[in-house]
Amino acid sequence: MAASNEPADPLAKGIFATAKQSWGDLFRWKQRVIVTNELGESHTEWQSPEKLRNPISLLMLLSARNWIYFLVGLFAWTADAFDFHALAIQTVKLSHYYERSKTDITTAITLTLLLRSVGAAVFGLLGDRFGRKWPMVGNLIFLGLLQIATIYSATFQQFLAVRSLFGLFMGGVYGNAVAMALENCPTESRGLMSGILQQGYALGYVLAACASLGVGAGTDTWKTVFWIASGLSIGAGLLRCLFPESNQFIEAKATGHHISAGDFWKETKSMLAKEWRMCVYCIFLMTWFNYYAHTSQDSYTTFMLESKELPNDAATRASILMNTGACVGGTIIGYLSQFIGRRRAIVGAALISCCLVPAWILPSEESGLSASGFAIQFFVQGAWGVVPIHLNELSPPAYRSTFPGLAYQLGNLVSSPAAQIVNAIAENNFVTSKSGKLVDGYGPTMGIALAIVAVGIAVTAALGPEKRGRSFEHAGPAGANIYIDNEKTVDAGSITDSTKINDAEKIEV
Repeated sequence: MAASNEPADPLAKGIFATAKQSWGDLFRWKQRVIVTNELGESHTEWQSPEKLRNPISLLMLLSARNWIYFLVGLFAWTADAFDFHALAIQTVKLSHYYERSKTDITTAITLTLLLRSVGAAVFGLLGDRFGRKWPMVGNLIFLGLLQIATIYSATFQQFLAVRSLFGLFMGGVYGNAVAMALENCPTESRGLMSGILQQGYALGYVLAACASLGVGAGTDTWKTVFWIASGLSIGAGLLRCLFPESNQFIEAKATGHHISAGDFWKETKSMLAKEWRMCVYCIFLMTWFNYYAHTSQDSYTTFMLESKELPNDAATRASILMNTGACVGGTIIGYLSQFIGRRRAIVGAALISCCLVPAWILPSEESGLSASGFAIQFFVQGAWGVVPIHLNELSPPAYRSTFPGLAYQLGNLVSSPAAQIVNAIAENNFVTSKSGKLVDGYGPTMGIALAIVAVGIAVTAALGPEKRGRSFEHAGPAGANIYIDNEKTVDAGSITDSTKINDAEKIEV
């Protein structure tokens, strides 16, 4: 952002004061920013946003090393999404295979989402303590093995047990992958790269849908899609083995200083005491966002098959086009967030998607459903495209594996019944199809749910904080950012690039 000398009131303290200030700031073009000088003195001022730059020039700012980290993170997140959607888009096949209702099959989705938060906490803390690399490798390889175990689940109970364990390991991928990818990108490029990175989720859906389309509609063909998912996850894990840690962990190790478990937990407790309100806010925001994704995607293929009476190949093609729109929208709106702000981008995309709900659920032909699906996912995943960088900027700098990953997965935990709720309501409420038959009411159910959630996201983002442009790439690992001087703990994670750290301060790394 361009420098400015226009003074601003300091950041408000307290939940209601912060919400009031954030609401007012949403309608000011300049952004309230804390500036720290070389002496460690801080003041708040208004700064103009960055100029909208050619996206090609932003991509060219990344070095070859930056690109490697980013692409490996994108591949890992795509494989993770493929694993998840391999089940969601094959609900009908699995219901026939296990001779259970579609609602019963979506129990597996609920169990997966419930346990992802546990994995996010465990592997996120490991990632912030020891580095991104090996926790991420372990997650991905175990995910691949559990996809194989799903294929050999002979009973529905075995199937649910394996998918529960799958959720545990799936939860650890997002935080480490996103932190690794974005901390190695230049600050100016992070809005664009965040938008591209988040679309690994939509890309995973597209690839899973293409695989499902390729294997056909036969009941047993779901197993082939799971074999492909297994190969992608294990391949991503093995690929990550070939590259080193992020620079901050390499530099910390090079100093020769040991970060003790006591240092790590001391800083963790200090962070939680200081940032608990931010933690609660981000979990609340991500709860809305996860309902947003799951109500608009998980049952959409079933909606086209059951309510719109499309054949399997037509419904799959429409799903592919829908998520192509997600990839495009996430990239574009993530890019624009660097200029217009993270919250404005989220609020605008959410409200537009709300307005598109009727066009999304009313068409009956493949062409209409494909076009409306493309349009609504452009804005649904457009809002999502801002999430990785927004969470990283709001996160305490040393906890960018744990904080975004855990906020995301706890949001998933709260929203875990989304698919079951949609299926249960739809299967008990009926609408008339184009052929004149009574069919499950997926359209009205998903439309009403998405409209409620979109408004919730817009309000929550509008009243929340924003730290666009925050620098975090030089923050040390968790436990390396504190020192004790006369029994006083000092948090060095908030020191900005402009702050000079003297050797005499002896900040241990």
